[in-house]
Amino acid sequence: MKKYIIYLSVALLGLSLTSCEDFLKEEAFGNPTTEELMKDPENMSKLVGQAYAELKWLHDHWGYWGLNTLTSDEARCPVRTPGDNWNDSGYWATLNTMNWDYSTLAFELVWEKCIAGATLCNKILKQLEPYKDLSAYPRFEAELCVLRTYYYYTMFDMFGRLPYTEEFPTSESVQFPLNERQEVWQKMVDCLKKYTPSLPVATDPSKAMNYGRVTQGAGYTLLARLYFNAESFDVTPDASPYTECVKYCDMVINSGVYHCESNFFSNFLVHNENSEENIFVIVENGNASFDYQDMAGKMSNKLRVNLLTQPYAFQTYYDLLEKPWNGFAASPQFLALYKEGDRRGPCGPNDGTDINFQDINTKFGWFLGPVKSKVDGSIVKDENGKEVIIENKFGDKTACSWHAGARCMKYETEVGSTVNKYMENDFVLLRYADVLLMKAEACVRGGGNIGTVLSNADFALIRTRAGLEAYGTVNLDEILDERGRELAWENTRRRDLIRHGKYTGDAYDWTYKGEEAKSSSKHVVEDWRKWFPIPKKYIEMHANDEKPWKQNDGYLQ
Repeated sequence: MKKYIIYLSVALLGLSLTSCEDFLKEEAFGNPTTEELMKDPENMSKLVGQAYAELKWLHDHWGYWGLNTLTSDEARCPVRTPGDNWNDSGYWATLNTMNWDYSTLAFELVWEKCIAGATLCNKILKQLEPYKDLSAYPRFEAELCVLRTYYYYTMFDMFGRLPYTEEFPTSESVQFPLNERQEVWQKMVDCLKKYTPSLPVATDPSKAMNYGRVTQGAGYTLLARLYFNAESFDVTPDASPYTECVKYCDMVINSGVYHCESNFFSNFLVHNENSEENIFVIVENGNASFDYQDMAGKMSNKLRVNLLTQPYAFQTYYDLLEKPWNGFAASPQFLALYKEGDRRGPCGPNDGTDINFQDINTKFGWFLGPVKSKVDGSIVKDENGKEVIIENKFGDKTACSWHAGARCMKYETEVGSTVNKYMENDFVLLRYADVLLMKAEACVRGGGNIGTVLSNADFALIRTRAGLEAYGTVNLDEILDERGRELAWENTRRRDLIRHGKYTGDAYDWTYKGEEAKSSSKHVVEDWRKWFPIPKKYIEMHANDEKPWKQNDGYLQ
């Protein structure tokens, strides 16, 4: 939704490496100089706000979100027949079966956008250097540095090794080495520790002003995540990782800023800007003016989660401007994590549109069952003359029917819009429930007293608002399952499975083989696949550097 942060085209800043110095040279000609403009904190805020532009590409199915989601057990994107829908030359199957290689396009897209975002932060920092003496400077310097760390974090989570730099290059010939995981992790931690205290706390009256921007809550949550996952990142922390995770979770908890909403689905409404639980979001406007002629293989800076998952028949049922794409769905193995009565889970297999999914008090997290006509209550038929009944099964490992797999209804659908082709819900990147669940697991792993979590009213609410009993005790396996249920499709599941040793090997047989497959053999996933390959394009681009870039282990150079 259009709110308090201004996202402008990166082109407005002039991304060519040679333009920075020219940008800083100016003649007033009777207009205010840059220095005069920067004395107004609002103008400095607008300049810094442009650094968020690249963030909006990361929630796309060709981007960071798609790679996280489809390479874990929480989603599938099968070829749907008849029609060979979602084949895309077998691209989605390579993610679902964990058979990707270094040439997969999505890796290149994520790398490109994250580097662009971090570079943009460094560029604006350089532009602001002449104004260090202004009172507003420390706050905005901190914002750019913490936001830059978030861009690097997304790369680090994917690739481990990356060209970390806090400098803006003055020449295109500048070479940046590919830093190893330990160095990158430590630089991100050091940066967050240094700059997060200078960020604003997201309380009134500054809450609205800082909506969609990094605040202390975002900085400390990211710090907690870095320590929480340190072992899975193959790094040696500077202190006990789980003790440090608890420490930074407590910084968020004790701030008093965030609270779990009484209704889980409040966090994902079309107008979710008032959520007290969401810590950091990508601000959306959903306007239909944005479009691509050729969508395949391109990332979009519009939120399209509902379009990706909902069946074609929902266009008429919900009076949508854009026909849904009938693609992503939950794997039956993942859906089995939900206990009976869990509102975050699936409705009954025969419920379908008998459930009012537009009412947060009656909806469930996943859609199953028939889509019925609003006119006479009959089950509607698709273009093939088949009744539209969404089922919790897939069948063959390479193809399935149009109606296979439960559809995610977490984000509210905007019904009857004549303006928004995409989604106006703000996409949740960091959420308070995640902080509480991180603390719980870190305590179980020896980082603190689990009693301080079990007695927390918000932690109990995570369960009770879903219609379940609050935990009286908890273990690692149950926390993993609960994180899956609570944080489905929120960019956490892949890393959670890695941390628990259930992403590679054959310990967790969730790869896309089909529930009706006769063979009982398990698909063994190589351990090196917990890291994605550095895109081939960039390996080749830096092959002749003084320190040539090397591919991650397991992949071709």
